[in-house]
Amino acid sequence: MIIHSIALAPALFYIFHFRDRREGARRSGGRGSTIPATQGMRDMAKTAADTRTPRRTAPREERQLQLIRATIRSVAANGLSETTMATVANAAGLSQGIINLHFRSKQRLLVATLRFLADEYRACWEQAVADAGDDPADRLAARVAADFAPPACHRDKLAVWFAFWGESKSRPTYRRICAERDRADRAVIVDLCRALIDAGGYTGIDADTVAATLSAMTAGLWLDLLTRPRTIDRDQAHTICTAYLGATFARHFPRPAPGVTR
Repeated sequence: MIIHSIALAPALFYIFHFRDRREGARRSGGRGSTIPATQGMRDMAKTAADTRTPRRTAPREERQLQLIRATIRSVAANGLSETTMATVANAAGLSQGIINLHFRSKQRLLVATLRFLADEYRACWEQAVADAGDDPADRLAARVAADFAPPACHRDKLAVWFAFWGESKSRPTYRRICAERDRADRAVIVDLCRALIDAGGYTGIDADTVAATLSAMTAGLWLDLLTRPRTIDRDQAHTICTAYLGATFARHFPRPAPGVTR
């Protein structure tokens, strides 16, 4: 999904998210929340093990993944500017020297974290679409559902995505990674919409417009999930997008999620 259609200032996250997370951390004595295991950066994930009790000697890819997970926790709790080598080391239960050994600088660690999130996100929706079979409606439904399913749709990761997007205008590397992810995502959604338009004999529907609308809806719903978790959850967000599909492709939606029978 494409976030660039929404103008979102970095300050918004400190107002609605990072401030609350810091206050919560102070009340709980500085303890951070954990995140679920991820599937991105396939080469790392294949060799990664449980990193909650780090060993002093661990395979390089496992250690890097451990540090990336710790960075996600730190950025989600503190924001990009207040994330430091020290906060990441504390979250990982490792020394700052280990971070320097693997990434050399905070900026390289942040770039690796953003690439990890982009790779994980793409791997999630690619797998969902592949598992949906050949029916165009099932494939589009699976693509939309993937935006609201773990591990990609996790509150910590949403916070980190928005933090990077907020900095992308001033950081060419962030902007390039986000743009690459957005282009690939948009192209797939457009192709899925075109396939359903052709298969269903729909007229007067533009695939690019549907894809842009879905992207904007997803961005807004992700922001709601981040800033208003008590009033909306992933299932509700998914239902909203499915309702839009029903209004657009009335002969195919609403329909059971792929693999689920009525």
